Amino acid sequence: MEAVVFIPEFSDLRFPILVTSTLRSPHFTMRLQNESFARDLSRWGPDSSYSTPTLAEAEQYCRNLALTHYENFQVVSWLLPRPLRQHFYNIYAYCRWSDDLADETTSPQDSLRLLAWWRSELDKVFAGSAHHPVFVALSTTIHHFGLSPEAFHDLLSAFEQDQQKLRYKNDAEVLDYCTRSANPVGRLVLALGESASQQNIIWSDAICTGLQIANFCQDISIDADKNRIYIPQERWLEFSITEEMILERRCTPELQRLLKLWVDHADSFFLAGQPLIRNVPSWLSLDIRLFIAGGRGILQAIRQANYDVWSKRVSLGKCTKLSLVARASWQWWRGQEP
Repeated sequence: MEAVVFIPEFSDLRFPILVTSTLRSPHFTMRLQNESFARDLSRWGPDSSYSTPTLAEAEQYCRNLALTHYENFQVVSWLLPRPLRQHFYNIYAYCRWSDDLADETTSPQDSLRLLAWWRSELDKVFAGSAHHPVFVALSTTIHHFGLSPEAFHDLLSAFEQDQQKLRYKNDAEVLDYCTRSANPVGRLVLALGESASQQNIIWSDAICTGLQIANFCQDISIDADKNRIYIPQERWLEFSITEEMILERRCTPELQRLLKLWVDHADSFFLAGQPLIRNVPSWLSLDIRLFIAGGRGILQAIRQANYDVWSKRVSLGKCTKLSLVARASWQWWRGQEP
């Protein structure tokens, strides 16, 4: 599962690349899928011995993590008010580590053990004893904005669920997953923008849910490689589709008809959340426009591919990305609706 993060993501999600990095410790022996993360886990992981970094060192670590691992930060960080930038880097670092702990091992058991350790580190923050550099930096964000542990724990709950739950019975189960995998990040962003009204949270949840389901639509084939199917079983039955048909990764008319409905379902969430752009600060309004443009752009690309995400992964080309950014920016500057 790729975490849905707060700066609009137009670049392709990573394809897992297995490298020969191996972490050996009394409790964890695994091969990791990301060499950079393997180094970080060896340095800052559960079996590492290190002194608690200073706040300046911790903030530098989060800033480097964001700017070197997430190319769009270099492009859009200028949109953020300067006093907020470090706080966004801190939130990103938490999401990045959480996502990597879930997806960069080759064993669900290893992921669950690492996520349990990460949850214990999170608990230390709210107990006033942060040790890991991410949490030393994040503690300032938590205290400055009065953030509760709920959103952070919800994200970990979704990552843990990915290690154990591979099928979903109905839309309600998928939406429950989205409330923990995607919506908490939007709520954290609203908190940093001091815009977390009840109505704004409802709109934000809709946009984040749309982004998550759009990601599911885009990555059906990739998820099938991991034996994960997020399309609800009730939707399969409507088109007489079996589990084997989805896992075979072969495009069929039945699957295309199913995906058409799911794409439209995802799009409805973007439309429902669109009023949020008029109810947040200007800098955040542009980010939200880019969120919506990127998510709907993926859905439109799937439509243009005739709902075939099996033969070739659907993604946005560079020209399309630039066009989406230019259009959203122009509409933002003119105060126009998307």
